[in-house]
Amino acid sequence: MAIGTVAAIASLVVAAWIELGVAGLPRIPPVPVVYPNNFAGPHGFPLWVRYCHFFNFLFVTLLIRSGLSILADHPRLYFNDDCTPGSEWIRFTPIEVPRDRLWTAKDDARYLSPLIGTPGYRHTIGIARVWHFIDVHGFILCGLYFVSMLFVTDQWKRLVPTSPTVVLQAWNTWVHYATLHLPQEPNGFYGYNALQQIAYFSVVFVFGPLAILTGIAMSPAVVNHFSWYARMFGGRQSARSIHFLTMLSFLAFLIVHITLVVMTGFARNMNHIVLGTDDQSHLGVWLGFVGIGVVVLCWIAAHYSSWYKPRAFQTGMPAACTFGSKPAARRPQAM
Repeated sequence: MAIGTVAAIASLVVAAWIELGVAGLPRIPPVPVVYPNNFAGPHGFPLWVRYCHFFNFLFVTLLIRSGLSILADHPRLYFNDDCTPGSEWIRFTPIEVPRDRLWTAKDDARYLSPLIGTPGYRHTIGIARVWHFIDVHGFILCGLYFVSMLFVTDQWKRLVPTSPTVVLQAWNTWVHYATLHLPQEPNGFYGYNALQQIAYFSVVFVFGPLAILTGIAMSPAVVNHFSWYARMFGGRQSARSIHFLTMLSFLAFLIVHITLVVMTGFARNMNHIVLGTDDQSHLGVWLGFVGIGVVVLCWIAAHYSSWYKPRAFQTGMPAACTFGSKPAARRPQAM
């Protein structure tokens, strides 16, 4: 599967170079001249967009970090529920399951640096799951609010393609990017090119819901009550693999997104998403770095509380751990 994904991306790049060699660079619509005082369409970044952008970044990074700690406890992914040794499509461990002795999940767990995962280290799947369940509530609420506001306002027109020609324009734009002929970038304050629009649409309306739905399919409580649900994704282990691929999609989007933000006018782009203004001042840059610092401090606080305040997770957050299942009965105290 991993090889197939890489091969699919490579084939798109090769196809772009073939088109360049045979037909030359395809035409893409010129970036229209914008007159801010007379621009009638949806534009700008309202306060609710900017807040959702920040909190979504916070929750997605925490979900990725805790998800990596969960993955490290069993660093193998399958498209079958049998999970027989050797049937995984990818593994993140150099160790093959030995066939001449007993091998348990504790043997299979790998060390993960706390710089990468929350809480990191080894055998921390319990607390990692608690953080994952806590963060996903914020991720879902933030997403629901964002999508609701999109359609309450006319901001949805910036993200949702309304014409099939967008697909052709997106491919033509891809050919430019893939062959290192960077096209002129539109001012994101007023609109996106076709490829950017499809990318944003996919993140909001495909990757986000798919991550949530496959996450639910891994819940033993859900599968025990609704066995058909996990089968929609090919089983719990297939859902886990799709969940992982969705995480890679988010990571790929983040890398490309940040790269283009830096390359196409860093100060101006930061002012867009931090201050909601369209100018070249550096205030948005500095405030943006402060926001990133706050996110990193949240990572550190999560790590610290995991290791030095573990009792808080046992007593203060039981709902996150038992979501969808019956709470364990209390043991009666001896008289």
